[in-house]
Amino acid sequence: MPECTHDCSTCGESCAERTEEFDFRAKANPNSNVKKVIAVMSGKGGVGKSLVTASLAAAVQKQGKQAAVLDADITGPSIPKAFGIHERAVGNEEGILPAETGTGVRLMSLNLLVENETDPVVWRGSLIAGTVKQFWTDVQWGDVDYMFVDMPPGTGDVPLTVFQSLPVDGIIVVTSPQDLVSMIVEKAVKMAELMNVPILGLVENYSYFQCPECGKKHAIFGESHIETIAGAHGLKVLSRLPIDPALAAACDAGKVEELPRNYLAQVAESL
Repeated sequence: MPECTHDCSTCGESCAERTEEFDFRAKANPNSNVKKVIAVMSGKGGVGKSLVTASLAAAVQKQGKQAAVLDADITGPSIPKAFGIHERAVGNEEGILPAETGTGVRLMSLNLLVENETDPVVWRGSLIAGTVKQFWTDVQWGDVDYMFVDMPPGTGDVPLTVFQSLPVDGIIVVTSPQDLVSMIVEKAVKMAELMNVPILGLVENYSYFQCPECGKKHAIFGESHIETIAGAHGLKVLSRLPIDPALAAACDAGKVEELPRNYLAQVAESL
């Protein structure tokens, strides 16, 4: 290229003479200082990924650290409801201001920007991915110790955008005790390897139901194989979550922070 300065750090072109790998990461809003970014993902929907994200954020906040949640599940946002947040986000000339929960967790979700929470998002993938990126560049997150990114299911446009645009420090994979879990985990592991992001461990949801009367544990969705799967990929099992009606009710009522027991408190301490 005739105009080439041979300084690859200032160039976004992908040419044969490039000697440095181009950094696709987007710059955070000037009023943001996020120390650690953790993505919560799964290979399929319906495994309780948002529940895990909300529980981790609530646990971190309770420990005296500043937590934030970037809701990257644009077409199925559920984070605001879990925390009981229903008002619309506001902003100023410097960007959008995140909503704050009762304990101070900072949130940004598309549900905070649309006129009605139940309005469907009928967008193409590029627009959805661009919105997630703007949640990083346009939101004034302030000083944040741990940001949790609630990912949509699968390994498509949005996860790719998150891993390329945000400085993700690690991934937590959420699974369930079903036969296709090994395939789901393997997909997540392979994407993590491609993106060069470490997997911090696995969280198995719906592991068992413990009878409140006799205390016996019942494997409603089948016996767990999570230890075997984790061992095959050299991963840690961070937690096995029970089927707890109180937890589901708290999320539906927007009171995930008010539960007397947070099953992921120890996981939050180890991050």
